[in-house]
This record gives sequence, structure tokens and C-alpha cells, in this order.
Amino acid sequence: MKWQRAAGLMLLALMLGGWHAVNPGTGPGPAKGSATGWPVPRFASLRSNEIYMRAGPGFQYPIIWVYHRFDLPVEITGEFNVWRHVLAPDGGVGWVHEALLHAVRSFIVIGGRHTMRAAPRADAAPVAYLDKGVIGLITSCRQDASWCAVEAGHRHGWLRRADFWGSFPGEAIK
Repeated sequence: MKWQRAAGLMLLALMLGGWHAVNPGTGPGPAKGSATGWPVPRFASLRSNEIYMRAGPGFQYPIIWVYHRFDLPVEITGEFNVWRHVLAPDGGVGWVHEALLHAVRSFIVIGGRHTMRAAPRADAAPVAYLDKGVIGLITSCRQDASWCAVEAGHRHGWLRRADFWGSFPGEAIK
């Protein structure tokens, strides 16, 4: 029994330690969602601490993933009535009910530890050190800017766009 628990813990550690975010799509639009008319693909975030991702667009489809990360960014890649086809940063793909998503623009830190800066420059004073997996909010990002204004843990600063998952290359976020 102890070896099964140890094996399970090792598997969990390997999964968490080896986690890398998938590449986001090319950017919002030019396609339009069939239900909302909004650009597809686009980013949204999870509205709750428990989200069921299903194999198809309906409650009759089995749950394939359960996410427990409020404000986790997801990329909406399709729509069917009240269901959204989403891509999660860990590569999970499935259908989520629209009521479980909101338009808050969030990010998740990828790679290793990154420094949130007081200004959009590599030599600006550090505000916070963000480890891989930290979730925060994108407050603004100019089109084609390499730095975005962000908030994480009640701290405001700037983070390089390459250090997080949750925005498209060259996308403006207001």
C-alpha cells in the first residue's frame, strides 16, 4: 500500500514538474463565434474553482478534466450554443459551459521564475518574483509590446509577454 502511495506521489511530482504551457493560437479572429459573434480564437478565464471540461458540447457528454484554478486562462477555439471549445494551458482540450467562463484577462507564468518589474524594462526595479504556475491578471498590453502591465498577489508591475501564457503575440489588451 505504501509503494502505491509513493508511486502516485512520484507521478504527480513528475506531472507538475514537467508541465509546460502549450503554444497559444495565432491571435483573435478573423473567425467569428457562431453563438456570440466574437472573435475565435480568443482568451477567457475560469469563473470558478471547480470547472468540468467535457468531451462534447452538452451535459450528456462525459467529464474528461476537472480544473480547480479560479481565473486560469483558457483559449476559446470554438462555440456551439452555450458551450465553448477551450484549450487549457496544460494542453487539455474540451467543452465548457459559457456560464463557467468570464472575460477577465488572466495569465499563468510559464518556464521558471520570472521577475515582475516596476517599469517595462529589464533593468527596472523588481516588484515580485513569480514562479511557474502563478496566476495573475493582465491589466493592459499594447499591440506588439514585449511587456504587459499585470497584477499578481495584490502587486502591480510589468512582465515580459514571453514569460506567461494568456495572450496572443502582438495582441492589444485594454
